[in-house]
Amino acid sequence: MGRKRNSSIQFPIQPIALTCSGRSSSFAVKLPTMKIHSKVILAALSLTVLASCAELTKLMKHAEDYGVSTETAKDVLTNDEIIRGLKDALGKGTDFAVSSLNVKDGYFGNQALKILLPKEAKPMYERLEKIPVIDGILDDAVESVNRAAENAAIEAKPIFMQAIKEMTITDGMGILRGSDTAATSYLRKKTYQQLYNAFKPKIQASLEKNYINNISAEGTYKKAIDTYNTASLKGVLWKQIQNNSLAEHTTNKALKGLFSKVALEEKEIRVDPVHRVTDILKRVFGYDFGS
Repeated sequence: MGRKRNSSIQFPIQPIALTCSGRSSSFAVKLPTMKIHSKVILAALSLTVLASCAELTKLMKHAEDYGVSTETAKDVLTNDEIIRGLKDALGKGTDFAVSSLNVKDGYFGNQALKILLPKEAKPMYERLEKIPVIDGILDDAVESVNRAAENAAIEAKPIFMQAIKEMTITDGMGILRGSDTAATSYLRKKTYQQLYNAFKPKIQASLEKNYINNISAEGTYKKAIDTYNTASLKGVLWKQIQNNSLAEHTTNKALKGLFSKVALEEKEIRVDPVHRVTDILKRVFGYDFGS
């Protein structure tokens, strides 16, 4: 007698793809390889072909009861990508800010960032600018404080780099989902005091150098203040100005301008794909979190 033919076959279950109305879904059977009768297979295939979209959807919803996963593949942005993308963005933004300010007219030639003299001395400007000689002294002082800020800007680079290096995934998620200047706010919080401590001595030294007409910015400003106070007849005609130092004022204004530059570049990267010049910037800032 001939050996009875085994009508069962080994059927390793593989992920199954379903396409309905142009949309594809997939599920993978998690059961181990098992013997399934060939007639059962044929019947199952026939049912699958005849099943409507609604029936297939219902089948997927209840598939978990039979050890089947209906999870579909999703493009997930990883923590590593988030951190790399944000560090890249901050690195480019801070490099742009420092390099654009650490040049002649970086501050002085930019009307939005140009550092003016302290508001405390505004009454003096309004009075003395009518006198040609004194008006020239004030102009020299304004140029000098801006040159000092431009000279100090390079000090920001290593401080920014360290803050970027120390960024955590918690920092990164807050920045990525935050406002359009969230990264700039992170840097300001992490670095402001360090930047101030690095900028001020350099600005102080610059302001004490003879930049214009053989007189320093500090000397220029002090001369203008002293002239103004003398003309007031010791405060009889108008209130005298007590503070005639520029270093602290210039440092704070220089840092304000620096962070304004960083914020501008951050906004551009967030909203304008043209500014996403690397693959990781395109990946992170072009990712759709709503999907």
